[in-house]
Amino acid sequence: MDKVYFYTKENCSLCDDAETLLGMFQQDYEFKIEKRDIYTNDDWLEKYHLLIPVITIKDIELDCEHVDYGTLQRTIEDNLPIRKR
Repeated sequence: MDKVYFYTKENCSLCDDAETLLGMFQQDYEFKIEKRDIYTNDDWLEKYHLLIPVITIKDIELDCEHVDYGTLQRTIEDNLPIRKR
């Protein structure tokens, strides 16, 4: 199963919204969400501290400016398998 990496931190309302969006798409597409708190890794903190939430699907990174329903939908549709019913 494909992994979607979700870079986040506590008390981040944009992150909460992004997590809700991911959950909606998870109903129709097969992927596992791996949450990564940027404060648990110095490299993540340095790279993402001004960009969270960040969602990585395969090699595609969507930062806070691109985490919206339409962009996330297109990225997921193009890169992740549909859930079999």
